[in-house]
Parts: sequence; structure tokens; C-alpha cells
Amino acid sequence: MEQIPMPSPEHPEFNGPFRFHTRLHLRELTGLKAGNLEELLACIKTVPGSVIYHHTHHFLQQHQYLSPEPPNDFAYWVSEALNEVKLGEKLVSINTCEYPTIRALRDKIVNTIEHYLEKSKGKLKEASEGQEFYFVKSVSFVLPTPDQASSLEEFASVLRKITIDSIYFHMFEARLRLEKGTNDFSLWLDTSLGEKELAKKIARLDPYTYTMERLREKLIQLIENRLRSVRAAS
Repeated sequence: MEQIPMPSPEHPEFNGPFRFHTRLHLRELTGLKAGNLEELLACIKTVPGSVIYHHTHHFLQQHQYLSPEPPNDFAYWVSEALNEVKLGEKLVSINTCEYPTIRALRDKIVNTIEHYLEKSKGKLKEASEGQEFYFVKSVSFVLPTPDQASSLEEFASVLRKITIDSIYFHMFEARLRLEKGTNDFSLWLDTSLGEKELAKKIARLDPYTYTMERLREKLIQLIENRLRSVRAAS
């Protein structure tokens, strides 16, 4: 994946306390646009990973209190601007959570469009003037917060008060954009506290099906369930 233009944050120390970070993001026009499927495909193949990330995740960033129902921007534009409904449905069906990196997600989108173009016969449909697809880049700035946790109790306490931007960073960006393979919370719980089962339960959550506040509640619920079981066994 291309390097995302952001400062290099001090990642959580997974053999010590969990240090919470948050992020700010800016949208930046790339100057690139597409008026048909071939132009869209050519740009998707070459734009930085931060562009792919924006067009598959910006709804989650901007509407954290709503259910993340709308799919990626590519699916919406293909269906609405080009009226290629079948391709739009195929792009909608791409499960973002299945892909560990932006690179893998990009490849899936590219393959889906290429396969459709190979099977499609006829003239390419052109978007109406003003309805072209404009590519936007998401630029993130990662910042440390004063919050940290050294135990499950402290971890749950901080989760109750941190911003949803912090939860978003550790659950989404750490896994996909920073290519850690899993979310920060699961990684720390496993490697620092030895909470392998709890780490697996959190890793198995599909964060794309929750609002950010509901995801916060689910994380706290899983941790509290674990704390109750520990107390009952002691």
C-alpha cells in the first residue's frame, strides 16, 4: 500500500499499558475524475491507497451515529450515474471486512469491474456532464491522547469516555490502513494481558455493521462479561 501522508504515531506498546490515540482527517481533491467505467478502472488502479480508503470508508467517518448502510462510493456512482445496476450490486456485495489491506480491497474492486467489462458488450455508458466521479484523498493525522490502560478494568473505564474518533482509529485504521492484520485492541489484549479468547471475540466483530456508539457498547459488554467470569472463578 502507498504510504499515507500522516505523521508516524507512537503505536500502543503491546507489552505495556495500552496508549490510546485519536485521529483527525482532511479531504483533499486529487484532480482526477472519471466519466465511464474504463476511466474509473484506470484511476482505481493507480490512485494512492488513501483515495481507495476514502471512497470505501468516508461514510463511517462522517456518520458515526447512523447505521453504516450505504456502500462504497464506486458502487453508488456506477448504479446512479451510469445506470450499471448489475455492476453496482456486485460492488455493493464486496465485504470490506474480508480484506486485510487496502491493496487487497483495491484488487477486488478492480477484478470486479474488469470481469464485468469483459462480459459486457456494447458501448460504454457516459456520465452526464457534472455527474463524473471525482476522486478524493483522505489525509489522516494521528494524535496521542492522555488516556492509557494497564488492566481490563482500566481499559473498560477508558472506553466509556474516549471519543468515537479514537475507537475508529484503533478498530478500523490500525487494521486496514496501517496493515496490522487485526485491530489494536485485540492485539494488546492478546500480547500484553494474555486475554486470547477476549481478543478473538473482539477481532471477530464486524465493525462495519455497527454504529460507532453501538460498537463502543459492544466492546464494553464483552470486557464486562470477561470480568464477571474472572470474579466468579476467584
